[in-house]
Amino acid sequence: MMNIFGMTFEQLGQLCADEGMPKFAAKQICDWLYAKHVDSIDAMTNLSLKARARLNEIAFIGRHAPVDCQISTDGTKKYLFRIENGERRMENYPDAEANSQFSTPNSQFSIPNSQFSIPNSQFSTPNSQFSTPNSQFPTLNSQFSTPNSQFSTPNSQFSTPNSQFPILNSQLNKYVEAVFIPDGDRGTLCVSCQIGCKMGCRFCVTGQQGFHGSLDTSEILNQIFSIPEFDRLTNIVYMGMGEPMDNLDNVLRSTQVLTAPWGLGWSPHRITVSTVGIIPGLRRFLDESQCHVAVSLHNPFAAERLNIMPMQKAYPIANVVALLRQYDWSGQRRISFEYTMFKGLNDDTHHAAELVRLLKGLYCRVNLIRFHSSPDTPFKTASSQAMERFKDYLNSHGITCTIRASRGEDIMAACGLLAGQAKHSSKQ
Repeated sequence: MMNIFGMTFEQLGQLCADEGMPKFAAKQICDWLYAKHVDSIDAMTNLSLKARARLNEIAFIGRHAPVDCQISTDGTKKYLFRIENGERRMENYPDAEANSQFSTPNSQFSIPNSQFSIPNSQFSTPNSQFSTPNSQFPTLNSQFSTPNSQFSTPNSQFSTPNSQFPILNSQLNKYVEAVFIPDGDRGTLCVSCQIGCKMGCRFCVTGQQGFHGSLDTSEILNQIFSIPEFDRLTNIVYMGMGEPMDNLDNVLRSTQVLTAPWGLGWSPHRITVSTVGIIPGLRRFLDESQCHVAVSLHNPFAAERLNIMPMQKAYPIANVVALLRQYDWSGQRRISFEYTMFKGLNDDTHHAAELVRLLKGLYCRVNLIRFHSSPDTPFKTASSQAMERFKDYLNSHGITCTIRASRGEDIMAACGLLAGQAKHSSKQ
């Protein structure tokens, strides 16, 4: 059976033609799926009984609720989604880990003093609809439990005895995370596009877990359509797990569903898609989409950037900026650069001066991001004073710069902290 959720108007039109349905049926199905967001073919009441019966024989609507939710003290919510058949994704990428230029020695899966071992777990929130026995987001039944340990497995290089959040290996990692960020009358959702990531950025928790496959269009959109706050969403950012330009076909189809008249009909300027700078994918995205773009920059010096971002070797940031200069950013479409601040590594005046030189004349914005440190990384958080000085230097030299407010750090939902980790109940 085929999943029709996530299909474009053209794809549904071909399906209707193949099944002998009238041409207008494709528009009706789109309306039910995306405008009315039904999750049952039988609910498509303006389709004929014959058409609905046939669709039920060959198709389904692949939407499912998150399996868990964590709520931050600042109101941010991190949703966990199970990816069906996630353990088989790597069959499509047999050499991805073994031959990847982005892999790092000394497996990132065996981590002492795991950053995922957090006292006073943020998962148990008083008066929360998510921390009750009948929660609509039930805690997963652990497949990892053994008689003496609910989390560790015997002889496993992946077990972390002192952590309630085990690092999942490629056969078991079947989860992605999305983060809802409320801010007054704005509601932003940060979505994932891959299980893990190939890019290997040294400061990113997602990158530490390796790559386990790409999400299809339906799985990307499900993160948007299946949260309780769907009707409150004003913006979508593709800044969760994974590299969007490494899963470009599915990312483009998902943004098409969000922006097309037959879909949600959103303005593309309500959507921002991030990238570390994969030039072929970025060029195609710039040509085929009008959504905003955010480039993960983090250091303007090539050699220093290479030390923390392996993709610098294949696609130097200078070349990425040169490509961006070929496009017009003076209208409503925006380009921004994400710059995570690390103490003593990229937070002083000569970095700011080089950033000004790199971006001079490009109509853009730089967002400074506070690094969220953990016990398992050598990186430290830059001081607030250093971030303010950096921001003031850029603004005084013609580069619009802001410091992004940090949200959801207490539930590992802030920038660079998404890991797709399942929470396991102690009541097995």
